[in-house]
Amino acid sequence: MKRSLLFFFVVFTIQLFAQEKKIPDTVKVGIYIVSVHDIDFRQKQCSIRFWIWTRYKNADFDFAKNLEVTNAKSVSKSDQTTDTSGGEVYNLMLMTCVMNQSWLVHDYPFDQQKLEVHIENSQYDNRDFIFVADTAEHLYDPKLAIKGWEMSNVKVSTSIHSYETTFGDVTLTKPHSEYSSFDISMNIERNAWGLFFKLFLGMYVAFFITYVCIFIHADHIDSRFGLSVGALFAAVGNKYIIDSLLPESSSFTLVDSLHAFTFISIFVTITLSVFALYLKKNNQLEKANRIDKITARTMLIIYILLNIIFVGNAIIT
Repeated sequence: MKRSLLFFFVVFTIQLFAQEKKIPDTVKVGIYIVSVHDIDFRQKQCSIRFWIWTRYKNADFDFAKNLEVTNAKSVSKSDQTTDTSGGEVYNLMLMTCVMNQSWLVHDYPFDQQKLEVHIENSQYDNRDFIFVADTAEHLYDPKLAIKGWEMSNVKVSTSIHSYETTFGDVTLTKPHSEYSSFDISMNIERNAWGLFFKLFLGMYVAFFITYVCIFIHADHIDSRFGLSVGALFAAVGNKYIIDSLLPESSSFTLVDSLHAFTFISIFVTITLSVFALYLKKNNQLEKANRIDKITARTMLIIYILLNIIFVGNAIIT
């Protein structure tokens, strides 16, 4: 009886030790990006279409059903091919993912974005298998072009994604679970100068209209007020149009900065017109004209310098 108990204890210990030291299977995975499209800043999303293939020996794994893109809004799979010859399972499919993207708009339109795709298997954790990236192939179509953008630094890698939950799995002793993750990352940079002038042309025209108002003689004060107020409405309208293209942001962006000191310049011009009106009523037209000349030079220099500083900083960063 004692020998039987001892034998049972030894066998149980060996099985337990083997379970703890279980070596997970490896799944070789690779991708080939076909297109990146529908980049939508307002909806915080973009679409990525790519071929993905997996090679593994454990026939229990079903990547056609359980493959999950954790940071996608929606995923569609098509053109699936499965081959079980040669002692391993080869699976190939085309995936189209609408990605949930947090855009960085601080330097818009000179922004650089990083797109990421994180792929996991929803059924098996890293105790069962780990991903191994297939980096022997080209990662994207050389003819791939994103309108208005340049793509670079496309990479694939693997990592372990930890969740602070066991998902109800009683076999886990720690209060978290870990899944092998296959990660795709790429940088996209906007071809910005053409878009910049399209977006800010109205703002710059508004500034130069109000700037020209400074040279209107104080005798024609009504014209100065009318043009300055019209320029203000034009600048505000331009700001609303650009904001409608971008997601909400709590930070002060390049768009906010350029419009802010344009608004300040227009306000200075209107204030100057009020002061000129005051001097006119006190028969001090020469003084009003002298102040106009000094303000015109100072305002233009400050405005140009601020534009160079803010735009230059956005390009560099």
